[in-house]
Amino acid sequence: MYEILSVGETLIDFIPVRQDGGQLVYQQNTGGSPANLACALARLGIRAAFAGKVGNDPFGRSCRAELERCGVDVSGLVLSDEHQTPLAFIRHDEEGKHFTFYRNETTADQNLLPEDLDREMFCGLKVFHFSSVSLTSEPSRSTVLNAAAMARECEALITFDPNVRLNLWESPEEARRVILNCLPLVDVLKLGADDLALLLPGMDEHEACQLLYQNFGTQMIIITRSAKGCYTYVNEDSYVSCAYDLPVIDTTGAGDAFFAGIIFNLLKLEKSIFDLSSVEITIMLDFANALGSLVTTKPGAIGAFPDPAEVVHCMQSAPKIFPVSHEDYWDEVPAEVEA
Repeated sequence: MYEILSVGETLIDFIPVRQDGGQLVYQQNTGGSPANLACALARLGIRAAFAGKVGNDPFGRSCRAELERCGVDVSGLVLSDEHQTPLAFIRHDEEGKHFTFYRNETTADQNLLPEDLDREMFCGLKVFHFSSVSLTSEPSRSTVLNAAAMARECEALITFDPNVRLNLWESPEEARRVILNCLPLVDVLKLGADDLALLLPGMDEHEACQLLYQNFGTQMIIITRSAKGCYTYVNEDSYVSCAYDLPVIDTTGAGDAFFAGIIFNLLKLEKSIFDLSSVEITIMLDFANALGSLVTTKPGAIGAFPDPAEVVHCMQSAPKIFPVSHEDYWDEVPAEVEA
């Protein structure tokens, strides 16, 4: 039996790569935030499973083969003859990274049905993970939220990374409403800076985390800030951890790797979040930042995920990106490490 079940989308990311002659080509990579996270955890030695739906086409079969190669249980990944596998093209400019999705009501991920998920997958589950891409439309939205509720009834820890892509939603208001409505199910929440600005505009990190804890009882809230690492609120206390200073090639999948580092430590500690010591939390955040930073040193996501020894070596030998001062920690800087 596996320790974590990650549910949602897997797709093909086309990542721009500059060849020696200067020509820009798009390299095919398996992606999708929940699939990336499952692969990162499998690389760390965690028994991970992924459930979702892809087309029974060359892209979908490629996704399935890549997850299997990573050691992820894909018995819950449905190959559909009626729908296509979604695609995403990534481009970079002076304003950052942008995604163009080829995904609509005909793609397989948006047509995940309750009968596609085997209830036996939830027996003995320790962690259930999902993101918000699968919540953008029905029937996948209800399917995933019902699965999260089922996992909670089975006493699994629920982890959630909104990973909001606003161009997939009807409006920012709908995205905000749907995401906030699902937070009562969530134990561990990871937010990017853009996610935070959408959900709780105008609030600083500490205010937002206090509000989320008070309103929803979220046990651990992590706000990632690219090269500046993360701010974390847990057990009504605040923690800051910086990213590592490594050469950046591609930030795709760094946030998923970061969250995998958090979940890896929670599984290995086998403790309630309320029982974690400040030392354990600090090491957990440093480990997650090292994992996220390492992924940026190679193109793509899944192929860049390191094993535990590589992460520990990074923590022991690589310098950190320290802020000039604590007060300057959240000022804007170039987003080079998307942790």
